[in-house]
Amino acid sequence: MTAPLTGLRVLDLSRVLAGPWCTQLLADLGADVIKIERPGKGDDTRQWGPHWLRNEDGTPGTESSYYLATNRNKRSVTVDLASDQGQAIVTDLARHSDVLVENFKVGGLVDKGLDYETLRGINPRLVYASITGFGQDGPRASQPGYDYLAQALSGFMSVTGFADGPPTKAGVAVSDLSTGMYTTVAVLAALLRRAVSGEGQHIDVALLDSQTAMMANQATSFLVGGVAPQRSGDWHPSLAPYQTFQAADDTFIIACGNDAQFRTLCAVIDRPELADDPRFATNPGRIQHRPELVGELTSALRLRPRAHWLAELPNAGVPAGSVNTVAEAFDEPQLVHRGIRIDLPHPTAGTAPGVANPIRFSESPVEYRSAPPLLGQHTDEVLADVLGLDADQLEQLRLDGVTEER
Repeated sequence: MTAPLTGLRVLDLSRVLAGPWCTQLLADLGADVIKIERPGKGDDTRQWGPHWLRNEDGTPGTESSYYLATNRNKRSVTVDLASDQGQAIVTDLARHSDVLVENFKVGGLVDKGLDYETLRGINPRLVYASITGFGQDGPRASQPGYDYLAQALSGFMSVTGFADGPPTKAGVAVSDLSTGMYTTVAVLAALLRRAVSGEGQHIDVALLDSQTAMMANQATSFLVGGVAPQRSGDWHPSLAPYQTFQAADDTFIIACGNDAQFRTLCAVIDRPELADDPRFATNPGRIQHRPELVGELTSALRLRPRAHWLAELPNAGVPAGSVNTVAEAFDEPQLVHRGIRIDLPHPTAGTAPGVANPIRFSESPVEYRSAPPLLGQHTDEVLADVLGLDADQLEQLRLDGVTEER
């Protein structure tokens, strides 16, 4: 079976998270992703620990867990982009590529001849995606942008955390990740358009734009109601009951999405009269009378241990679950069944663990071809296969410091 993007070549000039998250997804879907890295250091995230993958002999390796999360199925090529020869190599690779993804500062590739306007002249079919903090234009366009800034400026942090606490960032880099996903969608759409028009195009995706778009119902709530949403902690501003509750021994969550589920909940906890109470019969009423509702439910839920409710409620059709640690998540029976953990052969560690791609195709499954590469692992292979360089040319590039031997 062939993966959906088999035969597509992606030139990856991005680093850290948003860009590599996009290109890893394209690689999982079958694309040949060539990751361009600086000789010596490579992608910044190679040094972002803890933790580092250990070699088979137990000594510390060079791949951080952060780097491993976003770079499987890629080929690493070291090229010095500050040199004329390095720029020429990447230009030639772009000539032979379908997609280019970069996250340099606005205008940062112009003096290297690797900007969109220059490369479209040699490859009009190239789909060229630029990821920045604030976009290609506007008052902040020239400023560096980071996930944390996007979370703050978009309003995301203002609605995250408890009402009596400070604004809080998410536990993962949601702005980077959402930007990577939006970029992936944009690349695929541009490729579909190219199939009709024969031409590529430039894609401009910004962290701040993406995170603001991901505010979704909270942003629209403000636009419709004119009132800025506030932090609501572990409860949902538009649904009830939809929050954590205390059982006799531990906390867990209940997430009722409609009146029927609430009625079932009331029956399971032996409080059927709550479903007919005018204050609680409908979701708008439950939102208005949330404190009273929570008090009534808590008094019933505290009578039994969490394990009882987690057995009874889901079986009755009421969404409920424990608040897992990451360790507990990987032991969650549903995730174990779905094969969420993968282990890929690694040249120095034996195997490298990772998290499976959540997309399931019936006919063209996701491919797990290789672990995240060592720095420069595929330099000679790619330059020989794609550009046709011979052994003497490859050796001369190393001697000139344009590439680096692994």
